[in-house]
Amino acid sequence: MSTLAPERARRGPDPSSREPEPPAPPDLRLVPAALASWGVAVAALTAGWGAALVLVAVGVVAAVVAARRRGAGRSGRSGLRAVVIATGGCAAAVGVVAGLGAHAVASHPLRPATGSGASARVDLVLTADPQPVRSTVPGPGRVVVRGELVGGQVGAGVAWRAGGRVVLLAPAEHWAGLLPGQVVGARGRLAPPDRADLTVAVLQVRGPPQQVGPVPAAQRIAGDLRGGLRDAARAVLAEDPAALLPGLVVGDTSGLSPGLQDDFRTAGLTHLTAVSGTNVAIVCGAVLLLARLGRLGPRTAAVLAALALVGFVVLARPSPSVLRAAVMGGVTVLALAVGRRRSVVPALCAAVIVLLLVDPGLATDPGFALSVLATGALVLLAPGFVARMRARGVPPGVAEALAVPVAAHVVTAPVIAGLSGEVSLVAVVANLLAAPGIAPVTVLGVLAAVVAPWWTAGAHALVWAAGPGVSWLVWVARRCAAVPGATFAWPSGAVGALALALAVVLVAAALRWRRLRLVVAAVLVGALLVIVPTRVAPPGWPPARWSLVMCDVGQGDGLVLATGEPGRAVLVDVGPDAGAIDGCLARLGVRSLALVVLTHLHADHVGGLAGALSGRPVGGIALGPARDPEDTLVQVIGRSAAARAPVVGLARGTVLRWPGLVLEVLGPVRPTVHVDGEDGSAVNDTSVVLRAHTPVGRILLPGDAELSAQSALLGTGADLHAEILKVPHHGSRSSSPTFLTAVHAGLALVSVGRGNTYGHPNPGVMGLLARSGAMVRRTDESGDLAVVARDDGGDPRAGPAVVARGDPRPDPRRRR
Repeated sequence: MSTLAPERARRGPDPSSREPEPPAPPDLRLVPAALASWGVAVAALTAGWGAALVLVAVGVVAAVVAARRRGAGRSGRSGLRAVVIATGGCAAAVGVVAGLGAHAVASHPLRPATGSGASARVDLVLTADPQPVRSTVPGPGRVVVRGELVGGQVGAGVAWRAGGRVVLLAPAEHWAGLLPGQVVGARGRLAPPDRADLTVAVLQVRGPPQQVGPVPAAQRIAGDLRGGLRDAARAVLAEDPAALLPGLVVGDTSGLSPGLQDDFRTAGLTHLTAVSGTNVAIVCGAVLLLARLGRLGPRTAAVLAALALVGFVVLARPSPSVLRAAVMGGVTVLALAVGRRRSVVPALCAAVIVLLLVDPGLATDPGFALSVLATGALVLLAPGFVARMRARGVPPGVAEALAVPVAAHVVTAPVIAGLSGEVSLVAVVANLLAAPGIAPVTVLGVLAAVVAPWWTAGAHALVWAAGPGVSWLVWVARRCAAVPGATFAWPSGAVGALALALAVVLVAAALRWRRLRLVVAAVLVGALLVIVPTRVAPPGWPPARWSLVMCDVGQGDGLVLATGEPGRAVLVDVGPDAGAIDGCLARLGVRSLALVVLTHLHADHVGGLAGALSGRPVGGIALGPARDPEDTLVQVIGRSAAARAPVVGLARGTVLRWPGLVLEVLGPVRPTVHVDGEDGSAVNDTSVVLRAHTPVGRILLPGDAELSAQSALLGTGADLHAEILKVPHHGSRSSSPTFLTAVHAGLALVSVGRGNTYGHPNPGVMGLLARSGAMVRRTDESGDLAVVARDDGGDPRAGPAVVARGDPRPDPRRRR
């Protein structure tokens, strides 16, 4: 035995007899430095360069004091001193850069003129693709163009040459096709920026660029690759999947419909339509997997992954957001690839500090915050979640699939709530369902983009292979967004974000104690039992014997008229969002539609058509005599054909009858239209005007008819009397007081989006209706509104009753 002992000692203990060692804790020593740098940058951008100077001094003093005490005291404190030195030094460095940037913005030649709306001419280099501005008015619309100033001139003043960031609001017709890297000239009116991110000014441009420089080679190549992917997707896939694939792969969301974008937002899947660290991780991960299969070493694999990363940046365009995603995702993947898992957190913190040194404006960028938080959650929280679930018998693959979306959603939820004013209750489930399709679709899409310029058939084959995955993602977004109560309102802004963050921290801390877990579980179960049923099916909803329901579809119209047949209704307009109108019809138990009337072809009245037609037989799609804008008409005809619903025409004098409903078509009197650029008044004045005869009385439905159309109706001498008025054009000031009072309505209903930027409804119009004796009810204040016959045995002349469902949709200004 004595002769075996030394041999065992030399060989060490038997590896098979040892229990697996727990993973080493993450190295958090750079976290204070990253947080301090971020905080100093935020202070510089929001409070000015003076505040940055003070914080720089504090950081320098802290670092110097800690350095002077090196070697003093116990050696156990050396780690703390190193953290203090790193924190003070990094914060001071970032503070200097951010302070200089803030000072440059404050002293820029353009800055004094931004508050007066002066005219200016600027030369700039585009730094990102022009992004469309969402609008309910059809036509070319406007785009946001971001660039770096080269020089310019304010009014007739002296020309200057200086850098700085500028944002242009310009006509899409002339600006949408420009590419990053091009030098352009523009003339417009100045306005102050609305966010502290080192932007010098906003320029409101009306005309085309005055000069356009050549496209850099890298951007031209990227444009060809992206264009090839778009063309291949359109040639192979249906409308929504074809629009989603470029967004998922390279962040090109130009083809996404507003309704699909809203569904992705509600489902918590918006991150899929922007280039993020996930895209980078998938591309680099695919390369690392191939390298492992080829038995290549870790460093060779890291080099190949880095080359793939550079190629992906070129494909997605080297804009600031793409570079940020590349750094955040690439550093983490490469750190894991070389086998140094404990260095992932220091690499992430170093990436944050470097990015803030390069671009301090990222400190107030929500995308930067979401990227950092999501990456941190994946490397800090997800492994712990996986370990706990595996300890309870959950299979490894299932544990990882659950841990990733839960960790990312929990950490990013406060920021998203602060931005959108809502919290998604379906985001975790939606991300879990979407997870299997993301990686294969991304890889196939990247390959399709690479081969598209020189092998069309190959690109089509790759897109076809990605088709089922893309269609699955669309289906997940649509279904999850249509869940009643998918989101609930939450205070927006910094206060709301901090409140939700505090709630998350308190719940997480409570779950660490066994006794408190039962209390938290009981509270959550109680909340689910109380809140969920009342949100999905509020007590008494839908009310018995309803005749009209004005659906809360946000900034748009969607009205349901009962036909007297169970589960069957007539729908007048469908709102801008498929999920909103689909949910409203589902709550009412409408299983089929006798007719869908589209009063006019504006997006806020026809955008949700797919949701209305989803799973419901439709007798027909009715349009008025005007058929402009043509592109919207083509979309309506396409959706009607897909639902096998005939398109029928409505003319003035037409009468339609059902057992409990009669519709008269009163207008338009003058159906011709000439669409004039961005002015939607001409189309509004071609709205179909209906009067419905129902058990609750007559209901006048004028669509968005404005002054001209209303005057024409009054001029015909037609009887416009009705007990209920759907206030035209969301209560805008474009209504004639004579028309409003001629109806003699006792109830006025306004379909309008909460917090909309159009100023709807107009206070003067609301006051006029109230003074005329009408009771005014609004969807932005009460949610869905149902009109029912009174059943109290009182005076029948008292008019119908209104029942509000509540739960108005969130502020559209804060949607992403």
